[in-house]
Amino acid sequence: MTEEMANLVLEQLRHIRQRVDRTDEKVDTVILRLGIIEGHVANFHVSEAGQNLEIDRIRNRLDRIERRLELPES
Repeated sequence: MTEEMANLVLEQLRHIRQRVDRTDEKVDTVILRLGIIEGHVANFHVSEAGQNLEIDRIRNRLDRIERRLELPES
């Protein structure tokens, strides 16, 4: 292989290496952002569970009030 060919191959390999490095950086960024999204989704589920508990408490109180007032169930 001539030196000119070797230099051409090395140049192409450097170019490929740069592209791989940029791709690695982008993948790292995507992974970080995905982790943040997963955290937000988890917080949403916790919030939703808390709201469901509060709705259940309100429903129980309303049932007791209806029983005390002897309101017919609808």
